[in-house]
Amino acid sequence: MAENQDLDKSAEAIRGMFAAVAPRYDLLNRLLSGCLDTVWRRRAARSLHDDARVVLDLCCGTGDQAVALRKHAAQTVVASDFCLPMLDLAADKFRRLEPRPQRLAGDALSLPFRGAVFDAVTVSFGLRNFADLDQGLREIHRVLRPQGQVRFLEFAMPQSRWLKVAYNLYLDRVLPALGALISPVPSAYRYLPDSVVAFPQRDELTERMRAAGFDHATWDNFSGGTVCLYKGVTK
Repeated sequence: MAENQDLDKSAEAIRGMFAAVAPRYDLLNRLLSGCLDTVWRRRAARSLHDDARVVLDLCCGTGDQAVALRKHAAQTVVASDFCLPMLDLAADKFRRLEPRPQRLAGDALSLPFRGAVFDAVTVSFGLRNFADLDQGLREIHRVLRPQGQVRFLEFAMPQSRWLKVAYNLYLDRVLPALGALISPVPSAYRYLPDSVVAFPQRDELTERMRAAGFDHATWDNFSGGTVCLYKGVTK
């Protein structure tokens, strides 16, 4: 089933949007998260079990999650994205690591890998952009070995009533204003809050994970519930 029909999640639209924001992407991530994005990524990497040696970081963007994986968990990291300007920026970060994560252009809905090759797959803040969430989850399941792990970081709406009010104000006013001030594509920072609100969260997303073949699908709240870490293993 395709997600969120009022948002344009076609490959062309998403690829073009991220290509345009790539030069300011890291700066805005730090500003908009108060530098917590690096903390969330480290926690996701450290949550992987020790047997996760070969890891695919899907929708890798500028490479921050792949760097965290290489430093804190995996021996071999493959970083994949279908936006080439993002992958180019990741290359600069990977040069400081040994062994370096491997970069590979690829579409999350049709991964360029044979089945059962990875111990774990991570996606950080990319699931919301899948044109077909269920197809993407099935592809991730396909490339994982038995008892393979997934870790998905994704924005969420807080469960606390008062936090939700404050967060809605941030999404509606602060985030788009900062995006308009710094980013060459202000519309990307209108898409971001709209996609957060529309995306299935917590129990709904873990149900979709189970339907795609993942066992023990759970979630943990980070930062007051504004971010969730989803976990699962292949059957």
